[in-house]
Amino acid sequence: MTIKFLRIYILSAAVFYSINACTVDNDLIDIPGSTMGTTYSVKIATDNISESATIKSEIDSILNEVNRQMSTYRKDSEISALNLAKAGVIIHVSNDFSEVLQKAFDISEKSGGAFDITVGPLINLWGFGPPGSAFEVPDSVDIARLKQYVGHQNVIFDSNFKTIMKNADSVYIDLSAIAKGFGVDKVCDYLNRKGFKDYLVEIGGEVRASGKNQKGEFWQIGISQPDNSGEIREIIALPNLAVATSGDYRNYFEIEGVRYSHTIDPITGYPVSHNLVGITVIDKDCALADGWATALNVLGPEDGYELAIKLNLPVYMIIKSGEVFIEKYTPDFEQFLIGK
Repeated sequence: MTIKFLRIYILSAAVFYSINACTVDNDLIDIPGSTMGTTYSVKIATDNISESATIKSEIDSILNEVNRQMSTYRKDSEISALNLAKAGVIIHVSNDFSEVLQKAFDISEKSGGAFDITVGPLINLWGFGPPGSAFEVPDSVDIARLKQYVGHQNVIFDSNFKTIMKNADSVYIDLSAIAKGFGVDKVCDYLNRKGFKDYLVEIGGEVRASGKNQKGEFWQIGISQPDNSGEIREIIALPNLAVATSGDYRNYFEIEGVRYSHTIDPITGYPVSHNLVGITVIDKDCALADGWATALNVLGPEDGYELAIKLNLPVYMIIKSGEVFIEKYTPDFEQFLIGK
């Protein structure tokens, strides 16, 4: 899965924990773990602590299933089977896979192709794909050759019958910009079924909250300064919503003084080169927030901001101007800011 940069801190329930064990407070269950090449944290504000071990086991099972469906790093995954399929072969996908595809194509259409799950060949070419990729600047001829396989026109997806077909053998699907968010949503669905009302779920910086924390307050999320200081730049309250981030501060490579972002523009075939270093998006579920964070990051600080305004998306941007970081946010985001 693609790493995203902008650090998210869960302020109101900050608990240090071992990655292998649950932590139980009088009013809080804190369940840590690892998945999708990163870590997860589930915090439940409850005095019903008897099932904590069972809950962790079931969460791990849910996230393992998301990985089995959508990880390009697993040869036995649903997405790997699709990527190996020949052109013209109709592939039946699972309900979850179909749901993610629907969300992804919707974001792609509304963003004018800035978000595109067929960008996989270019991600791999630039070295940001599964292990074995090399970090190097590709030849422009290779970029042009692979660009013909990028774009929604290269796949035919039927959401009613839950089938997908590639138009060329080399079409390669990558869901890493939306799968972690979907994993968060799946864990939230599970907690809802269990009857929990107050919880916060985080996977690799993608977060969704429900109800209130153990102090009876809305869950609070800290957005960090995009440097190594660890300083909290803003704090937001998250009432029954999700938040996701995208940025380029940590995941990039540099050759001869030129920095190449992991975020590949599907239209140009090259890494983005604007000065938007971090973006935070709030939405109703985490898969949508996750996908939109990537789409708007591709579009950049001007076009991305204009689209966010048009779609009434709560968006917070950090833009680098020289050595200074400037914040910019949409009117819909302001209501969530509670200061530092």
